[in-house]
Amino acid sequence: MPRLLGVEIPAKKKVAYSLRYIYGVGPARADQVVREAGLKADIRAQDLTEEQMNKILHVITEHKWVVEGDLRREIAGNLKRLQAINCYRGVRHRRGLPVRGQRTSTNARTRKGPRKTIGVTKVKE
Repeated sequence: MPRLLGVEIPAKKKVAYSLRYIYGVGPARADQVVREAGLKADIRAQDLTEEQMNKILHVITEHKWVVEGDLRREIAGNLKRLQAINCYRGVRHRRGLPVRGQRTSTNARTRKGPRKTIGVTKVKE
């Protein structure tokens, strides 16, 4: 498996799809990297030479894209800042509720987790 930026990318997939395994590289950026590195669109990741891998790394660094660990750190720092200043978004993140104004009376199960059923107990006389 080839390694780029500390990430093992899948060898059997096409390069444009393999690059998406790098955090911060999506479909559009992956296609742009392949185009600017001068690679064929149908080449597999396992067939990349060292020179081609260096071209890919050069394209990513020359654009100064924030990827992998730096991007994760930046996002985590942003969330900590929001929580520290006790703004609305920070409080919603802290409580695990939807952040962007979605309703919570129904739905929002992705953020809230599975339903916690509260049962009614009968009083025995």
